Amino acid sequence: MSLYQPEPVEISTRMRPGEWTEESLAELVSTYRTRVREMGAPATEVATDIERNDDGSVKVVVSWTKPAIAGDEDSVPGGQPL
Repeated sequence: MSLYQPEPVEISTRMRPGEWTEESLAELVSTYRTRVREMGAPATEVATDIERNDDGSVKVVVSWTKPAIAGDEDSVPGGQPL
């Protein structure tokens, strides 16, 4: 038995104009990607979506859609046997 949950993992935020710079945005994305990888995501399965709006705001989403593998959870990255 495992604590593996096949639900997607997502870390996201929205920032208003003036709350971010290109440098702080890059740092935030890097931090979010690291946190998702620490949850067991292979780097190749971590998706990043940055939405820049006309008003200068930005939305950042870093996600991992975990594979649904029935019965073989121990072979899945992030699978945590009890």
